[in-house]
Amino acid sequence: MTENLTPDSQKITPRHVFGNLPKYAAGKPPQKVEGLQQYKLSSNENPLGPVPAVQSVIQKFSASNRYPDPLCTDLREALGSKLGVDPEDIVTGGGSLGALSQILAAFAGGNQDGSQDEVIYPWRSFEAYPIVTGLAGAKEVRVPNLPNGEHDLDAMAAAITDRTKVVILCTPNNPTGPALTKKKVQDFMAKVPSDIVVVLDEAYLEFCLASELTDQERAEGGLAEGIDLYGEYNNLVILRTFSKAAGLAGLRVGYSISHPEITQYLRVSATTFAVTKVAEEAAIASLEHSEEIADQVRHLVSERTRVVDALTDQGWDIPATRANFVWLPLGERTQDFARLADDNALSVRAFHPEGVRVSIGEDEANTRFIRIAGEFLDGSGR
Repeated sequence: MTENLTPDSQKITPRHVFGNLPKYAAGKPPQKVEGLQQYKLSSNENPLGPVPAVQSVIQKFSASNRYPDPLCTDLREALGSKLGVDPEDIVTGGGSLGALSQILAAFAGGNQDGSQDEVIYPWRSFEAYPIVTGLAGAKEVRVPNLPNGEHDLDAMAAAITDRTKVVILCTPNNPTGPALTKKKVQDFMAKVPSDIVVVLDEAYLEFCLASELTDQERAEGGLAEGIDLYGEYNNLVILRTFSKAAGLAGLRVGYSISHPEITQYLRVSATTFAVTKVAEEAAIASLEHSEEIADQVRHLVSERTRVVDALTDQGWDIPATRANFVWLPLGERTQDFARLADDNALSVRAFHPEGVRVSIGEDEANTRFIRIAGEFLDGSGR
C-alpha cells in the first residue's frame, strides 16, 4: 500500500452530490442451474440480436484506427431521410442515456447563486434519471405514477415551479409499461411554460404497434409519437435509441431530435466521439434493414401478448404494457419472486419493495417465466 508522502495531506473527496446519488444496478446475468438453459430477462435487450445485415457490418468493420465523425453526419442524414426531419435537428449520443445527459448538461444544473434548477420526472421510471439529474447538479422532483403504472400528468404539471427547467416523460414507461396517448401529451404540453424543456423518452417506441391500440387510445389520437408532435412545440425534445428494437445495446448509439433553439446548445454539450464509427455504421445498416427489424418486433410483441394473456388467466393484475417487458407489482414479495426466478435459471429485474420487471425474451424463456409466475401465485413455487 502506498504511504502518504505528506503527513498533513487531506482526504480527496468527490462533489457533494455523490453522497446522495444512487448507484445504477445493471440487469444481472442468470444463475447456473443444472439441467436448465440460462436466460437473461433483466435488461430489456432484444434476444434475437441485430439482423444479419447489421451483424455483417459489425464483423467486417476494420477502421478502428480512425476517429469517428463527432457529428455522425452520415447517420443523421440517414435518420433525417427515414424520419422526415431536418438532419440539423438531430444530435447523437452514447445511447439515449448519453443523449439525455447532454440535454441536462445544457439546460439544468447548479447556478452561480447556489440555487439548483429542477428536473421533474415520473417515478418509478428509468433508474438512471436520478443519477444523470444529480450529476448535472440539478434537483430532482419525483412524481409518483398512478396505481395503474401510468404517469400522473396532472401532478407532474402541478409540480412545475419557477425553478423547473426540464420535464421528462417516458413512453412506454420503463419499468411499468404503459404508453401515453397523443392527446395526453398535447394536454400536458398546454400546461407547460414554453421555456421549459420537455423530453419525450421513446426508447421502447418500436414496440407500440398500431394493431394493438384500444378504442380509447384511438379516440385520443393513438399513442404519442414525438415525430408527430415536435413540429408543434419548440420546447419538445425526442429521445430515441438503437439499443432496444435494433439490438445494438452493446454499441451505445442514441439520438435526440429538437428544434434549432435547443439543438444549438446540445451540439456544444455533446460528448465528442461518443458514438463510435462501428456503432454509426451499424445504426445506418439498421435503418436500411428496418423491415427485418420490424419482423423481429412483431414476433416479440406476439410473445408479449402470449405472456400477458397467460398472466391474466393466472389471476395477475398487471399494467397494460406497450414495451418489451411486463411489470409485476409485487411489493414486499419482490425478492421472493426474484429468488424463484434465480432458482429456475432466469434473471429478472427486481425493484424492491415495488415490483419486478421481466423482459420478453426467447420463446422458451417466456414459457418458463409463465410457469414460475403461476407457481408463485398459487404458492407451489415458494
